Amino acid sequence: MPIEMAIRDGLGGSLWPAKNNGPEQRIAILPAMIAALNGAFDDISKAMRLHRVWIALAHEDIGDQHRRTTLGPLWMLVNYFAFVGTFVFVFVTTDASNPSYIAYVAIGMLVWFYLTETITMSVSLFQREASFIQGTTLPLFVYVMRLTMQCIIRAAYSLAGCVLVLLLGGYGISTNWLLSLLGLLLIVLATPAFVTVFAFLGAFFPDSEFIVGNLMRVGMFFTPVFWVYSGQEGVQKYAYHWNPFTYFLEGVREPITAGIFPTHALAVAGYISLGLWALALLLLGRYRKRIVFLT
Repeated sequence: MPIEMAIRDGLGGSLWPAKNNGPEQRIAILPAMIAALNGAFDDISKAMRLHRVWIALAHEDIGDQHRRTTLGPLWMLVNYFAFVGTFVFVFVTTDASNPSYIAYVAIGMLVWFYLTETITMSVSLFQREASFIQGTTLPLFVYVMRLTMQCIIRAAYSLAGCVLVLLLGGYGISTNWLLSLLGLLLIVLATPAFVTVFAFLGAFFPDSEFIVGNLMRVGMFFTPVFWVYSGQEGVQKYAYHWNPFTYFLEGVREPITAGIFPTHALAVAGYISLGLWALALLLLGRYRKRIVFLT
């Protein structure tokens, strides 16, 4: 009791004085969050007005990556066919006898390649763009959109390959394809948020480049890219239901392979995207001016 009384006297009559300042602290945080969001929206609006810049830079990146090669960017299409063929014809599973399995793997690979490339390249984004960030006054979101556009261009080649596989597999163009496009559109809209969040992660924690890369490589086997979940128990159950990537895949895949509107998958993917965008806006608004000191 004497110790408690001494603490109360020293803290002005309360063991936990921070609680008394709680409302004031919450009120003070609100203007800071609003200022951060305003800064983020200002940076984004300036970057959108410079759309010709990041589109041109993205095309230049694709050209540089395949300079002096015989097939050029078509190597991305070859790479896609190689992976789909490997999982369909080499890693034969019990699901391979299902007529829709080829379409299942083709769409799964399309989405997974896109998400993997986007996330792994995002972690080192600000390090790669260090010379631009330090030497120009371009909005930070320009670099986010540069990578976003680059990933979309690369995915377009895989998409062409996926469409060809579906047509050869007997899936004629129908209204289900339009439903599948909704899932693709949601992924594209979420891409800048993915890029922003993981780019800041890589800027503040350089080791995350290796951590994220390893997690994504292992994550392919914990995501229903080429294996089918049919109500199994154990690891597959948790890998399916608690894996956020599952819902992005199923939002694109279910309309074509199952012929249903993926209400649940799109809803979960939409909530994840909104959460990512909220975090991305706060990070961009609060730390965009500090990145120059971290690159």
